[in-house]
Amino acid sequence: MNEKIDNSFIPIIKNNKIIGFDKKEIIHKKGILHSAVSVFIFDTNKKINLMLQKRSYKKYHSSLLWTNTSCSHPIKNESLLNSAHRCLKNEMGFDCNLQYKFCFIYNETLDNGLIENELDHVFVGEYNKYPIVNYEEVENWKWMSLENLIKDIYNFPHLYTIWLKIIIKNYINKLIK
Repeated sequence: MNEKIDNSFIPIIKNNKIIGFDKKEIIHKKGILHSAVSVFIFDTNKKINLMLQKRSYKKYHSSLLWTNTSCSHPIKNESLLNSAHRCLKNEMGFDCNLQYKFCFIYNETLDNGLIENELDHVFVGEYNKYPIVNYEEVENWKWMSLENLIKDIYNFPHLYTIWLKIIIKNYINKLIK
């Protein structure tokens, strides 16, 4: 499951079209608009519980923060859906049916000076089993109800990634439709 892929070149976006590729470290340093995927896995019990991951301490940004089930960047010649499946398998050790829900753009400077300027494509799936996490990517994981997640983000925002906070605040209804 721990598949190694050369994902150093990710799509640069302009007017919702790919205009080129560059290394993700350069893109994040310069704040160039680029493509990303975010995967949200719910339990099959009426989508009450969301599987969250705590990002590995080895991540070069947003390390040790809680976030959605998995997230990544598409690589050259890879579809958004294939990217979502790849990151789910690589980070959480399983795969399931995924449905594209929506996309949004956000532009935020992170604590370490890197810039997340992303066109984030959000996918949702359902799964009930335990993941087989890749500890190179994931520090920990847990199920959390959306109700408790909303409260926790409000009370402890510093524990969560910026993109998860944006999605929960602005797009939660689109996640559960």
